[in-house]
Amino acid sequence: MNILITRLSALGDVAMMIPVVSSIAQRYPEHNFTVVSMPLVAPLFKGLPNVDFVAFEKRTSHKGVKGILKLFRQLNKLRKYDCMVDLHDVLRTKILRSLFRVVGTKVSIIDKGRAEKKDLVDKSFQQSTQLTSSVDRYRAVFASMGLTIGTVNDSLPFVALTSGEKLVETFGEKQGKWIGIAPFSQHIGKQLPLNKIETVIDYFCQEPETTVFLFGAGNQEKQLIEDWITKYPKARSVVGKLPFDVELLLMKELDVMMTMDSGNMHLASLVGTPVVSIWGATHPFAGFYGMNQPESNAVQLPLACRPCSIFGNVPCKFGTYECLNAIDPKIIVEKMAKY
Repeated sequence: MNILITRLSALGDVAMMIPVVSSIAQRYPEHNFTVVSMPLVAPLFKGLPNVDFVAFEKRTSHKGVKGILKLFRQLNKLRKYDCMVDLHDVLRTKILRSLFRVVGTKVSIIDKGRAEKKDLVDKSFQQSTQLTSSVDRYRAVFASMGLTIGTVNDSLPFVALTSGEKLVETFGEKQGKWIGIAPFSQHIGKQLPLNKIETVIDYFCQEPETTVFLFGAGNQEKQLIEDWITKYPKARSVVGKLPFDVELLLMKELDVMMTMDSGNMHLASLVGTPVVSIWGATHPFAGFYGMNQPESNAVQLPLACRPCSIFGNVPCKFGTYECLNAIDPKIIVEKMAKY
């Protein structure tokens, strides 16, 4: 059976998809899988001989409706698909699956639980209950196609197949404790104030035999990190230093990593690194918590107004962002120091 899988973005959601697809592909070696996703994650499917990867180029060849038509033709040339598993359910994948239905491809679609998530936001913190995780939602889509797995295999083939030579060349062999800090988030409702992050950096840079690695992307984040490195010589910038799969090898070597509710939380979780994550407008109960991370590693305040957003893109109705501004960095340090 030939199975098409779509999850076009975002990085955190794609990261949660990877162990599910890996587990399914290894459980059903007789089937062929084609994953359509963001180009960045292509190396993470190494070592899965029955998985092909097609990069979704949203800004160039696959832009707009014409681009989706081009993608459809491209996929049809690759092979004839028996079924399509839509793990995204957005306009682009809706158009794509409509085209595949026309040619007789069976389609199964993720249930994102939009009504449940709206209800979660409408309730107070004290009334919040855990929703189905994204990983389990992905598993359910495959199960509807008859492809079931008991547990998600967190041993990913790409890790063993990725050379650590570039990592050693860039940062040397590991000595002492390695701490990772991913201080940025796309949305202000998920962004811990930078002065609080600096308090955490300062603490671990004063610890003996400890190296602090700072993760980010883009020129603005790179500049902020470089400013910190000037101030804290024991800190190292990871921005632009390593290929993506080697950056994940670095994450795997870390003793612990601090992140926002961001893609880096899921990437570090993917390679089994303990993550202390910061939660403001959003909440782990929405189903986007790091895979296999203990609940106690989530730093959050029990405010009645939380969660006010699923994705962190809703402005604070009070204008104060108390959910983030009132977090004591000492709590973060204490949780990280356990590792």
